[in-house]
Amino acid sequence: MKKILREVRFHGRGGQGAVVLAQLTAKAAFMEGKWPQAMAFFGAERRGAPVEAFSRISDKEILIRSKVYEPDYVVVLDHSLLEVLNVIDGLKEGGGLLVNSVEKPKLPESFSKRKNRLYFVDATDIALELNLIVAGQPVVNTVMLGGFAKATGEIKLQSAERAVRQEWPGEIGELNSKAVRLGYDRLATD
Repeated sequence: MKKILREVRFHGRGGQGAVVLAQLTAKAAFMEGKWPQAMAFFGAERRGAPVEAFSRISDKEILIRSKVYEPDYVVVLDHSLLEVLNVIDGLKEGGGLLVNSVEKPKLPESFSKRKNRLYFVDATDIALELNLIVAGQPVVNTVMLGGFAKATGEIKLQSAERAVRQEWPGEIGELNSKAVRLGYDRLATD
């Protein structure tokens, strides 16, 4: 039986929760009996600086311990990063790109030629709607977790919601669980 390994790269800005999103993705996958991995790559970044995080999901033990260079999926928590980073670098042909955006984002021409899938959700608006704000900034990671669940099918909505409620028990967990569901429900595609 061939091992199935999916790799995800998350792009965000410091304070948006990209690292926590990678961890929640792995936690949800673990709840489904999969072998997950999550890690971050950043230096002494400050709030607002670009950050990368990574997750792997497999049906077998994962022995790789490196950054994700050729992701199956790329998740972008801040659409302005599309203008300053090549977020689709290494994205596998047939892979998916999920962007926090009000509308279909403008992407490099190379994206459409590669037969990749584009998904977007207005995570910022949902975070503001739910008053998910930390240090004056909307926290979009749990909304994007719901969008990721629907776009990829790699994790189930219920697992994502449960992972969030375990991470933040009580009222905050329930609010973030609602953010997951709204991200799932409001996901749009190209």
